[in-house]
Amino acid sequence: MSNAHLPRRALLAGATAVALGAATGTARAARPPSLWREFTRTPLTHPQIPYIGRAGYRGGATRFTRPRTVADVTEYGAVPDGTTDCAPAINRAIAAAGRAGGGTVTIPPGTFRIDDVIRIGDSNVVLRGAGSGRTTLYATKNLTELIGAYGSRYGGDKSSWSWAGGLLWLAPRARYDSLTAAIKARAWPFEGWTGNRRDEWTTLTTVAPARQGSWTVTVADASALRPGRLVLLRLADDPAHTLLQHMAGGGPGPASYVWDDKTKLTSYVPYEWPVRVTRVHGRRVTLERPLPLDLRPAWDPRLTTHAGELTGSGVEGLTLEAVETPQSPHLLDKGYNGVVLQCAYDCWVDDVTVRHVDNGFGLVAASACTLRRTRVTGRGSHHPYFCREGSHDNLIEDFTIEERTVPAPAGTQLHGINVEGLSSYNVWSRGDMRMGTFDSHRGLPFADVRTDITVNNDGRHGGDASAGPLFGARFTHWNIRVTNGRAGLMRIDGLAPYSATVGLNEVREFDQIDVPDFTGDLHSRLELYGTTDAVRPRNLHEAQRALLR
Repeated sequence: MSNAHLPRRALLAGATAVALGAATGTARAARPPSLWREFTRTPLTHPQIPYIGRAGYRGGATRFTRPRTVADVTEYGAVPDGTTDCAPAINRAIAAAGRAGGGTVTIPPGTFRIDDVIRIGDSNVVLRGAGSGRTTLYATKNLTELIGAYGSRYGGDKSSWSWAGGLLWLAPRARYDSLTAAIKARAWPFEGWTGNRRDEWTTLTTVAPARQGSWTVTVADASALRPGRLVLLRLADDPAHTLLQHMAGGGPGPASYVWDDKTKLTSYVPYEWPVRVTRVHGRRVTLERPLPLDLRPAWDPRLTTHAGELTGSGVEGLTLEAVETPQSPHLLDKGYNGVVLQCAYDCWVDDVTVRHVDNGFGLVAASACTLRRTRVTGRGSHHPYFCREGSHDNLIEDFTIEERTVPAPAGTQLHGINVEGLSSYNVWSRGDMRMGTFDSHRGLPFADVRTDITVNNDGRHGGDASAGPLFGARFTHWNIRVTNGRAGLMRIDGLAPYSATVGLNEVREFDQIDVPDFTGDLHSRLELYGTTDAVRPRNLHEAQRALLR
């Protein structure tokens, strides 16, 4: 780690004091938990708590870019009468902004019917309504009607629209075209950064061994690297699955776990982590974020190209309302989905509500994105939020899942805030979950944080057995208020290896009782259990942001 990123003791003490002094609580919270004091001494390498202080758009920026307005959708024929199909006009306006090199496309107040997917496929394009209470996109069709049935690449009759695709879809134009062409051809694709068959990449350089938390790496050849370039750090596993063991914290438990038959999990490897280069000095390359894992020769660490990214784009100030239909049976969603960011980096969603959707907000192979002031409401949804296919370093804050407006039909399922598929260093912060659960959907997600959230825990988590463990290492639940007292992945000290549960009221088990995936000592920590909103700092993400700024 370079000296430029080391916190000074005075700064650290001041940040801690601010984090503690800004909150009020019970007498029991007069001192922070020992875990917090430990973390401030080793924030980048703490064994139980990940460093997520730079999660989100532009390292956690509090303001989004506001590019100049280049078009209004009404100039392209959109009419806010609720009956005219405005999707062609809106998409023409967005495409024009892309051809102009970026800019903001505005949507005035009113209800605009859309009979097609709204697509943002060019970087630096922002779609801006007049506010989520003033501008509505009324979607009449689902993704099965518009694109076709989308089967699971793992077989069976599951609809992949249960965890992919949005009626407002932010993805690089070429990536969107290749995905939808594959779906129409029934050649079910991989959905991440390296193409439908994970073969659209070339090596830029190999990387020397380094430790988790390092900001700077040594490369064999820096000639293709420059400040500002987005690259993929690619880590392959070895036959003994030591990379997966490392993601789970290492030790006897992960070493004795049977990995080979977890075919869905092993299909997620190699681990692909997008990151920007900030400095190149000889063969020394500084990255925008510290390394999420060790780099070991057995994992063939290298920096590579990828299929392209969407960056600097966003959607804000609108409601996306689907025509109200009954929720589909579990895993048979037709695709009345909300907003999805895919192969996106440094993008955002702000002040957006989705209503009557199968699945609300999706992060699919998306990294360094922020979802702020988002809301899921209406007749109920399968995944209100989903985060999968190797999504990293995202921030979901000030989010709300409202109570469903109609009873759940038989055979449906409700998850909540989902994370899976080796997704890491994501943060859910300041949430109001009036239904749902903390859905770790197997696939070994690791180093993710949920903090300062109130939840009526009435959902259930999912995940195929072939997807492997529920949790990897450094998973943290910090200041969680469970209003109905139900456990269900709230208290994770008995499930997640090398992880932490801090500041949780008492919870009790119910009919979905999980057993740990790994044997032996999990090295997981529990502090301030049985308290309500007593832990200080109150919000782990906000406190971490102050440490290394």
